[in-house]
Formats: sequence, structure tokens, C-alpha cells
Amino acid sequence: MSLPDTGRITTERQGRILVITFDRPAKYNGFTPEMGDQLVDAFTLLEHDPDLWIGVVRAEGKHFTAGLDLPRWAPRMASGEPMWPLDRIDPFGLREPRRTKPLLMAVKGITYTLGIELMLAADVVVAADDCRFSQLEVKRGILATGGATIRMAERAGMGNALLYLLTGDEFDAATALRLGFVQKVVPAGSEFDEAMAIARRIEAVAPLATREVIRSVRLADEVGPDAAVAQFEARQKFLAGSDDFTEGVQSFVERRPARFQGR
Repeated sequence: MSLPDTGRITTERQGRILVITFDRPAKYNGFTPEMGDQLVDAFTLLEHDPDLWIGVVRAEGKHFTAGLDLPRWAPRMASGEPMWPLDRIDPFGLREPRRTKPLLMAVKGITYTLGIELMLAADVVVAADDCRFSQLEVKRGILATGGATIRMAERAGMGNALLYLLTGDEFDAATALRLGFVQKVVPAGSEFDEAMAIARRIEAVAPLATREVIRSVRLADEVGPDAAVAQFEARQKFLAGSDDFTEGVQSFVERRPARFQGR
């Protein structure tokens, strides 16, 4: 069956990991509205399925994504309607409902606009050493509204962010690593395997605890450290009442790997 011109987002379960794949390689995985809606569906599946603990995002072909297929998005953008369904998980994490489970991304080749904003909203990003990044909305007369104007400055400082936001200039994987936009750079072709290896290590730890880690880090970043500290005792009490805590203690006593169930 041939791939529709609109492209698609596919999902595959590998244990407790949901692999989410961009599949429009003939167009450099340029995002259509249909792909956008399917991506939101995939994030919502990850969030609400108790058998899924971690997400990993990848892409078919040589490139992660060239960004929005702008002519196809123009009517929706001009109408002022939301780009993403408001009752589903926001893939950029800018509004509720938001993802709470760990998310990794394996990026490669051309990773423009939407691709950068998605990876900045993820938890861990593995980049191929052939990556070419560009936040080039200013070259198209539009604003980056997926979080780049906020998160690039948070990670790299205002000057470093504005250098690339105001020019749309390309930068490479080494620069992305230096600026804190990605966490690891690996040889091209190995980025997905490396992301999956990290995901499997996360799969082995307590899923309720990983969600609390994300919650605490996010709260400290968005509200301030004091807000996160103020919730330490309550959140620790919540975890201490879980079956996973009991299992964690027992595995420590018995000197064996823990078998967590997420409850």
C-alpha cells in the first residue's frame, strides 16, 4: 500500500515503550495537519495507556523533519483556530493536558522548526552527528509558537537564542550539544538505537517515580525551586504508599533487580 500524500504517524509497542515514527520521508517528513493530529493522538495514547511507560520519537528516511508543510497549514493558521485539538495531549507541553511520562527523541539530518520545538519539549534528545538545525520561521514571515522562543533562551541564554531565532541560520549537532538543546550526539544511523537503550534503562526503574521526577523538574523550572521543594514531602509520601516502593525496598533487601508494576 502506498503512503498517502498527507504522510502519517505510526506507533509500535516495544514492551512498555511506545515508538512513535514520522513517516513522510519523500517530503523530508514535512508535517501536514493530518500528521499533526495523529501525533497528538500518539502522545495521548502514551499518556493514558497504563501499559505504556515511555515514548521514543523517531523518523523514517534520512531526515527528522523539515518542519511544517506550510501551504497545508496556512488555512488553519490564518483562521486562528488551535493547531492541536485542545482536549488531547499538547506535544509541545505549553498547555494542559500535558504529558507526564518520559519522552525521548532520536533526531537526524534536517531538523527544522517544528522538529526543534518538539525536541526541546522532550526529556532526552539523542542527535545524529549529521543533524542540521534551523529555527527559520522569520524567513517565512511567521513566529515560532511551539516553545522555541522560550526554551532556547532558557537553555542557552538570550543572546545565543536570538542569534538563531533572528537569523534562521543553521547550526550543527555539536552546537546543539554545547547549547544544551540535545543531550547526546552519536554517529548517524545509531541515534535510534541509543535512544532505545536509554529508554530501556528508564523502563527498568519505577514508573511512578520517573513521573514525579519530571513533575518536580518542570515545577522548579516554570515556577521556581521553592515551589518544588515545598512539595517534596507530600510527593515522597505518595510514592512511599505505592506497591513500587514496597518492591523497591524488598529488592534492596534481597539484592536483586526490582520488578516494578507502576502502582
